[in-house]
Amino acid sequence: IIVERQKTHISLSVLDDLAEDFEDVDFAEGGVEDDEGWETEDEGGDEQMESSRDDSELTFSKHTGSVFCVNLDPVSNCLAVTGGEDDKAFVWKVNDGTLLLECTGHKDSVTCSSFSYDSLLVASGDLSGLIKVWKVETKEEIWSFEVGDLEWMEWHPCAHVLVCGTADGNVWMWKIPSGECKTYQGPGCQTTTGKILPDGKRAIVGYEDGTVRIWDLKQGSPLHIIKGLDGHQGALTCVACNKDGSLILTGSVDCRAKLISTVSGKVCFEDSDISLKNICKCVFFRLPLIAVAYLDGTLAIFDLPTQTLRHKCQHEAGIVHLQWEDNSCLVYTCSLDGSIRIWDARTGNLVMDYLGHTAEILDFALSKDAAIAVTASGDQKAKVFCLQRPDR
Repeated sequence: IIVERQKTHISLSVLDDLAEDFEDVDFAEGGVEDDEGWETEDEGGDEQMESSRDDSELTFSKHTGSVFCVNLDPVSNCLAVTGGEDDKAFVWKVNDGTLLLECTGHKDSVTCSSFSYDSLLVASGDLSGLIKVWKVETKEEIWSFEVGDLEWMEWHPCAHVLVCGTADGNVWMWKIPSGECKTYQGPGCQTTTGKILPDGKRAIVGYEDGTVRIWDLKQGSPLHIIKGLDGHQGALTCVACNKDGSLILTGSVDCRAKLISTVSGKVCFEDSDISLKNICKCVFFRLPLIAVAYLDGTLAIFDLPTQTLRHKCQHEAGIVHLQWEDNSCLVYTCSLDGSIRIWDARTGNLVMDYLGHTAEILDFALSKDAAIAVTASGDQKAKVFCLQRPDR
């Protein structure tokens, strides 16, 4: 599960410059509106719930299988897209659950779904490698392509360019909707996670053999390869970056997290606490603090200047995803026990928790103002939570 959705706020002039610069990349050829399937908290009385506590404001129940992924539109945060085991993705309004678009035609579970930087397009990708792109306003499918087994997928931060990684180790990049394509050859093993840096010119890709490559997207060559003792000793599970893309944080099945400079390719920090010996599932940071989540349910907060473990925040089950609120000390987590938790990274204290799902939460998205969280769960539901913290 990738921590690949950190939003970067760039001025419009910078976006225009980056978009124009991206035109120079040498590419080689390579529903119906429906208000059914959702319910407000008050209208869900007929549903058989395993838990009596439901803190959500709205439940979207159009999916007929586990919901694997969720993403909010970056412009307004008013629309959500969810993908699931039923081989479908749905675009819907978070304020009332109205269905806007049903993305059909997939051959397998939809595990990747997200909006373009301007919220005009939405992409959905399934496990078989079939990727589709839809125009949100007209609800038309404008592009599709089939690759090998899909591992991850991400939009460019300021252009209609889509990037994905596949099980054969290749990374693909397309202009949408023309379909002009460029590929980046891996080391001969699976690519497990990836992220485009905020400058839109470089991408970080992690592989099954523990190596990390920092790719120059225009030149098509790696700027740095972090491997051996500097690399991980097992498959990468997650990657995150800071706002200017100068630092990346990686996690792996080797139970380690590493902070790496994208300028030099050197490792700046590695967690070394012997008590943290479990698979690292997700990472995030708001310097000088680093948050690392583990499959045993531990959220570890590290202090970078002293390179010491500051807090261990324990969950009842494995953590699936975490996100740090912008300009805040608050860390948000979702876990396999079906809960969302808010933690204060300064003290390690639990601020609030939210319940409502009857199965594990598999993904969540946080709005820009951290006022709402939208969750995806194995109970076939997506839920909207209003995050009413005590300080609001």
